[in-house]
Amino acid sequence: MTPRRTRAAALTTGLLLSGLLLSGCGAGQGGQSNWRLDRDYPPAPQQQVPEPSAEPVTNPAPLAELADPAWLQDAAERTQIPLRALAAYAGASLRLAQTEPQCGIGWNALAGIGAVESVHGSYQGARAGADGTVTPPIIGVALDGSAGVMEILDTDDGALDDDTQWDRAVGPMQFIPSTWAAYAQDGNLDGQADPQQIDDAALTAARYLCQSGDDVTTDDGWTAALAAYNRSVSYANDVTELAESYIG
Repeated sequence: MTPRRTRAAALTTGLLLSGLLLSGCGAGQGGQSNWRLDRDYPPAPQQQVPEPSAEPVTNPAPLAELADPAWLQDAAERTQIPLRALAAYAGASLRLAQTEPQCGIGWNALAGIGAVESVHGSYQGARAGADGTVTPPIIGVALDGSAGVMEILDTDDGALDDDTQWDRAVGPMQFIPSTWAAYAQDGNLDGQADPQQIDDAALTAARYLCQSGDDVTTDDGWTAALAAYNRSVSYANDVTELAESYIG
């Protein structure tokens, strides 16, 4: 393992608990228009779009089919990101390069968020299966206003998080139910959007970041996108450091 990969692995492990306690996409919603860009936020990392598949694919195609298989294998070995999770991040980046090219979101940015939020869907022994569904489901702590968490009363009658009193962040990208309801995407084209399915979660995260930051290749756009995801300067720095560490 190279020093860069060792650093990324150590950072991911150290940040996981704080990510699950303090984050949850949408809990810090605000966006660029009403969020003061803090000078302590990091500059935008290089956003890397992966190699697309050279094989003919249906149009539209499920996210997992969009990236070049050889590129995926090499990147998974280099970064130690599980292959199925990497295919979701890569596919989401490629899809947004087609549908929202002005945004510039890279697979490595999505991987940085996925690492902090759930160690790429592997929190507490969970894993993404071949179909992209993460089992057992990843459900965060109750957002009940206790130390380190926001207070968000239930918004989905427990449909996504099995909690009818408080909301909880769900899935490998840790969406709160109200944000999922507003932005959910069907990344694997099975006709439904599931926050526990890693293609759906990665594509929803990419769309949410792009709509919040517009152009995430700029410092202001990157800051606005991350502030909408989680209003924590330390979170932004951690995600950015991981995103940079994944670039080959």
